[in-house]
Amino acid sequence: MQLAHVEIDKLSISPANMRHSKRPPDVSDILPSVRARGVLVPLLVRPNGSPETFEIVAGRRRYFAARVVADERGEAKTLPCAIMEEGDDADALEASLIENIARLDPDEVSQWETFTRLVKEGRATADIAATFGITELQVKRVLALGRLLPKIREAYRKDEIDADTVRHLTMASNAKQKEWLALFADPEQYAPHGRHLKQWLLGGQSISTKVALFAIEDYGGQIVSDLFGEDSYFADADLFWQKQNEAIAARRAAYLEAGWREVVVLETGAYFYNWEHEKTPKKKGGKVVITVSQRGEVEFHEGWLTRKEARRARASDDGGEQDETPAKASRSELTGPMQNYVDLHRHAAVRAVMPDHPGVALRLMVAHAIAGSTLWQVRLEPQRAANQAIAESIAASTAEAAFTGKLRAALALLARSDDDTTVAGGHGDDVTLATVFAQLLALSDEDVVRVLAAVMAETLAAGSAVVEFLGAHLKVDMAACWQADDAFFDLIRDREVANAMLAEIGGKAVADGNVVEKVKTQKSIIRDFIAGENGRRKADGWLPRWMKFPVESYTDRGGFRTADHWAEVKPLIVSE
Repeated sequence: MQLAHVEIDKLSISPANMRHSKRPPDVSDILPSVRARGVLVPLLVRPNGSPETFEIVAGRRRYFAARVVADERGEAKTLPCAIMEEGDDADALEASLIENIARLDPDEVSQWETFTRLVKEGRATADIAATFGITELQVKRVLALGRLLPKIREAYRKDEIDADTVRHLTMASNAKQKEWLALFADPEQYAPHGRHLKQWLLGGQSISTKVALFAIEDYGGQIVSDLFGEDSYFADADLFWQKQNEAIAARRAAYLEAGWREVVVLETGAYFYNWEHEKTPKKKGGKVVITVSQRGEVEFHEGWLTRKEARRARASDDGGEQDETPAKASRSELTGPMQNYVDLHRHAAVRAVMPDHPGVALRLMVAHAIAGSTLWQVRLEPQRAANQAIAESIAASTAEAAFTGKLRAALALLARSDDDTTVAGGHGDDVTLATVFAQLLALSDEDVVRVLAAVMAETLAAGSAVVEFLGAHLKVDMAACWQADDAFFDLIRDREVANAMLAEIGGKAVADGNVVEKVKTQKSIIRDFIAGENGRRKADGWLPRWMKFPVESYTDRGGFRTADHWAEVKPLIVSE
């Protein structure tokens, strides 16, 4: 048996797993623990036809819980795994792992105390890992807690801060830890947690060393890393960009030397849209397009031409006439550097005047949000529904009807066609941008703000923390926008939740009298209260806790994303 950390994307469920099923298991009972502490007991896996991919023999629920957490946080995870070797007995290995982990202290702070004592006694990391049936990386993560101040470790032991926050705090100096602790202890202050903490520690710059094209040893500046052995970041962003740009220039030169006709480096943050291009090999004139994200990530798109260029190339290969006759080459009036000089000085002059004309600037910003540009790309909220019933519920809602009316009014202000259904969502066409800007210049400030509000509503991300902030800040009345429908009741599957709802709408006596009834029966009684039927008093304006602003929970089980968002933004609400 070998213990190792394996990337979650390289794991799959083995058909031999006794719980193998296409339907994901219920992980609500272990999800809070995995969310707070990660996976502690290694999964039992075996190679899956490749030395890099593995199938899970035991640990299916831990795997699915870890996937939920990875999706929530938008980042890939590695999981501790016991890799079976030929001749290993799965039952014996799993029993051994469970027995070993049972002898391990239940929380990482207690584990740190144990591991520290063993290290002082001369035990190596590998020996400690073997003793407790965990990976060396897990041991190193626990030992990393020793760099944290005792008050931080104690807060982690009491579950007052989560694993992500602790991991990022291991990057902080003692002085920075004390500064964070002062915020954490002050009820009037906001102590950043999770990814917000990382930004706070790095001054807003969080460029991972994983994106560097150059050798890390050539960087020369300070690298900040967490002691869990997972992430490290460049402390000097300017020095990083200097080295990264030098590496990009070297790669560009290498492409040209290799025979590529042209290598285009797009501006930082600009996107490469492959639907606007056609794949074209190097021998037929294909170009290389290099894109660089604001986070320093670099992608090389080899062998592409714009559709117009590709049509010309095909026409030339066929011996036919090209779509357009290229203009005769002539020496430009301006050299490339002179054009750059002129562009930048003209830009500087316009930019210097712009702040003196806020009304014009407002209209230009709205035009960019609507039409897009090389520097602006605003996407519409897709409102993806999990099933047809949910989609129909949203389409029939009072709130959706009200918004559609206001959207049509905004479209009318821009003289859009009746066939148009959205204001925003442009793809950066300069002529469209100028056209929209000209239309906005002709509108009053009041009408421009109406258009802006519609654009913001169209591009507001569903399920985001900002929705919770806005709902509380604007005191949104959900009772005026929503009422329980078939789709809502069909999605209630939990008997404890259904009974809590029944107590809320019908009283504790009614709920206690039906506590052992099926979910279907309890939902039927709730419906009777809403409609005032079958002898039940009518409960006008009932709102389940999930639909309120601020949101509330029915249980303490966790895994409730909306409540998590509210907990994050609640400290930001300014009371009147």
